[in-house]
Amino acid sequence: MCRLCDQGRPAVDCESRRDFLKASLVAGAAAAGVFAATGVASAQDAPSGTGEDGRRVLIKGGHVLSMDPEVGDFAEADVLVVGRRIEGIGPNLDATGAEIIDATGMIVMPGFIDTHHHQFETALRSFLADGILVNDGRPENAINYYEYILQKFSMVYRPEDVYINELFGSLAQLDAGVTTVMDVSQIHHSPEHSDAVVKALQDAGRRSVFGYFEGWGDRAKYPGDAKRLKEQYFSSDDQLLTMVMGGEIYIPGYEEAWKIGRELDIPVALHVVGTFGMRPTFDQLAEAGMFGADNIFIHMTGMSDMAWQKAADAGSHVSLAVPIEMAMRHGMPPIQKALDMGMQPSLSSDVECTMTADPFTQMRSTFTLQRAFANEKALAGDADVPRLITSHDVIRYATLEGAKGLKLSSRTGSLTPGKEADIVLLDATAINVTPLNHVPGAVVTLMERSNVDSVMVAGKLRKWKGKLLDVDLPKLKRELEASRDHLFAAAGVERNLFR
Repeated sequence: MCRLCDQGRPAVDCESRRDFLKASLVAGAAAAGVFAATGVASAQDAPSGTGEDGRRVLIKGGHVLSMDPEVGDFAEADVLVVGRRIEGIGPNLDATGAEIIDATGMIVMPGFIDTHHHQFETALRSFLADGILVNDGRPENAINYYEYILQKFSMVYRPEDVYINELFGSLAQLDAGVTTVMDVSQIHHSPEHSDAVVKALQDAGRRSVFGYFEGWGDRAKYPGDAKRLKEQYFSSDDQLLTMVMGGEIYIPGYEEAWKIGRELDIPVALHVVGTFGMRPTFDQLAEAGMFGADNIFIHMTGMSDMAWQKAADAGSHVSLAVPIEMAMRHGMPPIQKALDMGMQPSLSSDVECTMTADPFTQMRSTFTLQRAFANEKALAGDADVPRLITSHDVIRYATLEGAKGLKLSSRTGSLTPGKEADIVLLDATAINVTPLNHVPGAVVTLMERSNVDSVMVAGKLRKWKGKLLDVDLPKLKRELEASRDHLFAAAGVERNLFR
């Protein structure tokens, strides 16, 4: 077990790299129960060998929502997958040598993309359901994100806690049809913690963007670790994992993080939240011309018109976490502001300590909030009423725009021949959807995670007929619960189920 320093952070000399890697292999064997052929949560009739070179799979007869205007949508069509990639889309494709997946009654569409998720907090699910970002002096807001999550819980994570939280959070999103995530880990207390994040993302087997977001003091202790991680794990472009540099402007020395990210030629992402008093610094960066197309700005609440214009002019990307922004006092989600600036946002789940990480919640919240504002203006007789966003718009935010924001649109985000096959099959015959009358509307306004029938990442089936493949969920649940118990005890926080 990792020794803690008197501030609750892992001590620099807590364990050798060799001991950690040895321990991680033992833990990996324990958690490789994740993928062991135990028969737990596996589907016996799932096609085998999917995603392998030359393996042909024909997804036949589904309602195809491609999210590619050049490809179009089909009331009934096939999707041919060869190895990792989509080879063809259209009616009655040649199935010679292909395994057939009957998609009758299914909506076939690209996997969802979450552009901002703190997966290391999975064991803290719902703990902060009633909380806000920062204590405002009112007794009911004493339990808040800044003090409890950042200053208590996050300080006592061991590498093994990082691993199981990251892995379980990834698999839970796969189950919900999220095939790509930017994981904002913020838990890099030591190189061992960082390695545990990467290992969990690798073991989860989905497309992940490793967000190296340093916390207070981390950079001073491990000044070269971002470069080490990039060289060790992200030197190849032909893999499911890529990397983003965190450039948080509320951490002293953030300028160095931006410099490192740009030297490494990776995107620089950061939270931009008015509640944290970031507006003056953000304005300074805008005026200095520091924004670029490599920037991902998360939330963008409470920022000046000048900074918005500079971000739009630079081609920066905006990631919105609408339910969280409304619930936790980040500020009103700037959906309409982004659209007015000509910026197409992506959607993100943020923190499961407060809200579920399923994509249907994110889409529905965005859809209803923007329309509520526009409808209110219309009812008030305003002359300048924004266009109501559509269900198709919102699905685009949750797929293709996310891929663009993460610089992955050449690989994923739409069903396009040549792209990798990140595909979900959604059950449109289920009791909450049937009879099907409008494909995008059904996805956004009716569906939830129980409708996610099957999930494919880079051509490999990861969920089949409602079950994650080769995942020992009872075992992983026990490990996550053990991590939760450690975190509450080590942080000195009482776990009261009805507080």
